[in-house]
Amino acid sequence: MIGKDDELKDRIQARKSAMQAKLSELKADSRAEAREAHEKIKRSLDELEDSVKEGWDNLSESVRSKLNRWLDRNP
Repeated sequence: MIGKDDELKDRIQARKSAMQAKLSELKADSRAEAREAHEKIKRSLDELEDSVKEGWDNLSESVRSKLNRWLDRNP
């Protein structure tokens, strides 16, 4: 049975992969809007990495909440 932390990790990893793919697309686009979107996605991914810097083992409730809010802000 998959635990809540495993489900959260799977959802985060899926969203992260999608965002990284979008970053790759945006690298080839020289328009200002693309650069802004690239920076926004990069900041969001940096925020994610900061949230899980301690690893996925034994996530605190505050980190879980932060990660769920991150998912909500990054559809």
